[in-house]
Amino acid sequence: MNDCSPIERWFDQQSWPVLDFQRQAWQAYAEGQSGLIHAPTGSGKTLAAWGGAVNELISQDLSGGGLRMLWITPLRALAADTCRALNRPLEWLGLHDAVALRTGDTSAYRRKKLLEQPPPALVTTPESLSLMLSYADASNRLKRVRAVFVDEWYELIASKRGVLLQLALARLRTLNPGLKVWGLSATIGNLDDALAGLLTADEQDVDRSGLCIQGRIDRPIEIDTLLPDSVERFPLAGRMGLPQLRAVVDRIEQSDSTLVFTNTRNQAENWFGAIQSVSTEPETIGLHHGSIDRELRDQAEQGLAEGRLKCVVATSSLDLGVDFSPVDQVIQIGSPKGIARLIQRAGRAGHQPGGCARIVCVPTHALEIIELAAVRNRLRQGKVEAREPIRLALDVLAQHLVTIALGGGFEPDRMFAEVRTSPAFRDLSRQQWQWTLDFITRGGPALAAYPNFHKVERVDGRMRVTRRRIAMLHRLNIGTITADGALQVRFVKGASLGQVEERFITRLRPGERFIFAGRSLELVRVRDMTAYVRKASSKKATVPSWAGGRMPLSTLLADGMLALFDDYIAGCAHPTPESDSIAPLIALQQRASAMPGRGHLLIEQLQSRDGAHWFVYPFAGRLAHEGLAALLAFRISRLQPVTFSITVNDYGIELLSAKAIELEAADWRDALTIDHLTDDIEQSLDAANMAKYRFRDIARVAGMVQQGFPGRGKPVRHLQASSGLIFDVLKEHDPDHLLLEQARREVLESQLELGRIRAALERAAEQQLIIRRPERLTPLAFPLWADRLRSQLSSEDWQTRVDRMLGQLETAAGASSR
Repeated sequence: MNDCSPIERWFDQQSWPVLDFQRQAWQAYAEGQSGLIHAPTGSGKTLAAWGGAVNELISQDLSGGGLRMLWITPLRALAADTCRALNRPLEWLGLHDAVALRTGDTSAYRRKKLLEQPPPALVTTPESLSLMLSYADASNRLKRVRAVFVDEWYELIASKRGVLLQLALARLRTLNPGLKVWGLSATIGNLDDALAGLLTADEQDVDRSGLCIQGRIDRPIEIDTLLPDSVERFPLAGRMGLPQLRAVVDRIEQSDSTLVFTNTRNQAENWFGAIQSVSTEPETIGLHHGSIDRELRDQAEQGLAEGRLKCVVATSSLDLGVDFSPVDQVIQIGSPKGIARLIQRAGRAGHQPGGCARIVCVPTHALEIIELAAVRNRLRQGKVEAREPIRLALDVLAQHLVTIALGGGFEPDRMFAEVRTSPAFRDLSRQQWQWTLDFITRGGPALAAYPNFHKVERVDGRMRVTRRRIAMLHRLNIGTITADGALQVRFVKGASLGQVEERFITRLRPGERFIFAGRSLELVRVRDMTAYVRKASSKKATVPSWAGGRMPLSTLLADGMLALFDDYIAGCAHPTPESDSIAPLIALQQRASAMPGRGHLLIEQLQSRDGAHWFVYPFAGRLAHEGLAALLAFRISRLQPVTFSITVNDYGIELLSAKAIELEAADWRDALTIDHLTDDIEQSLDAANMAKYRFRDIARVAGMVQQGFPGRGKPVRHLQASSGLIFDVLKEHDPDHLLLEQARREVLESQLELGRIRAALERAAEQQLIIRRPERLTPLAFPLWADRLRSQLSSEDWQTRVDRMLGQLETAAGASSR
């Protein structure tokens, strides 16, 4: 590449220096290579990937038409911004309207125009790419594609969306043997896996392993934690963090522009309302999360970019890619629960090469201060979480095969070879392949009598879809994103606000109020999967909770907390504002009981008016603790008859029984053994019923049940009933059905995090057991007690009981320190 390449001329016009990793990526692209560009957020990796394509598009004769480049983005929220960014250098170089946009938000008219006159480059999503592959002329329309760019690859690699994309890439490589594939990623710990996921299985086995180009940009992250004046008076439980409201608003008012990130949509709604209520300029505060209508989200993005909004409260809907250059600071409410998430969110501030990423962390309770201390230590050590890819998701394979059968059809043997080039299916056996073919052609042996499951037929040696209804329903349901059923929220007079999960709305009666999209609303009626509302004057209303809000502590961060405890015990804790602030609370825990650590497992027993408590602190994260708690309760009940109520959080487990039971170290060793783990987990939980619910999503992806038509989606209870009926039929008449086995596996691996449970038990086998019997709740036990109390109905206010117990804890702390 000479010094006068088009992309370099544009960089020179912008007065931007060309970074070494950008030049390396352009050269590799020109040589026909594929690879992964790994660089911090805001360091210029988009232009590192796109620069080679710019040079190619400018130098090529595009008069013959046809699509040449695909840019895949994981979120529709990123697509419009990305499209503008990719067009800028091309327009300056004289190539106008070269990059177009096609997502689920694109109108039918616009999609038709894109088919009739395809642009040289297209920004789209994995689902829209699969939809493009479903049309009979797909091979003709996509045969000239030279390169695919996968943005934010780390967000896709560990999901079924990533599997669907890998299968689509395998198809594109069949159509275009010289296809170049480049991924863009930040903040991921397993780069080898991330790179391998973009290549063919054959390329991984030979010396064509692709390039991993790292942008080693010195982009520091400045962390400032809003610490309480006294940790002893700071809440030990709760996840909203509103006692810090005044300090947060002060930071917002001191800055020109701020992104306030929360971990859940419920928290975002609460914080948006709270900030508006005390702000001197409430009209400059915006709200952005994935359930809000697209138009309202666009308004928030544009308002912040144009300076009309001073602050936007957001969830992960603004984690990625959107380049808000004017943002001065990022505020994180609560612990980020992972190192990668904090790095990504911090990168929204100073989002340009040479900029400094600044983030203000706002702990919502005292133990989150310890989490933030561990975050700071892990950042100093340069450690980031890995994202494990998904293998052999047969529901996704079944969907993809029907898609290709629609898009011109396929020959089984050739398709088998093509699918096995995908990293997600490189280990696909011939038996699994034949089973999947049987599934899409006749539904398998148990469902063969039902014509709706006969989707694909062999016609002249090729597998094809011949029925129009099957084709229509399949295209309407392409994709792997599943969630609890959602209802559209719409004003009676028509304006849409977004979507709320069905399970929340169905608990409300007409006339009741709830907060959504930053507004107080009154429910008028529910009809045709739409909740019709009107504005309500009262702010006393319920805030919806969403099923996706349970964000467990990452393994890396949990281990960092235990390492920090070890350092405290050894007297060598690295001094940070957070570790200094939390020292009195750790000292109280040590005086009252003991500290957990990597080399020892703390177990506490105490008696209260509620009953007999056992507290165990494995620090394995909330999801793993749910399965582990059920396992321990089951195994202990085999030693002596007892019934437990269970409470878990990210740090530990509470087992509460009406009568006291005595357990010695040997009993705990038996309960914590790794022997017969899977069998005991399945017996301790209603694993069959959990698999039945999990099967609903698998059945939806595999096309066994349909979500319905646009604007007329099926209620989730109907989907559950339909999939549940199929589950029962298969369990009785086809118990070896591979999707039943997949449901069981996903429950164990994803829902219960069996891998983390196994790791916790393996670690426990090597740990010293420390059993303590404190007189009162300790700082580690208190949040578990408070969470259980919150879930109970009582004539006494929750906060009153918590405050009284906290007062007893503080009194004990003062007495023990004298």
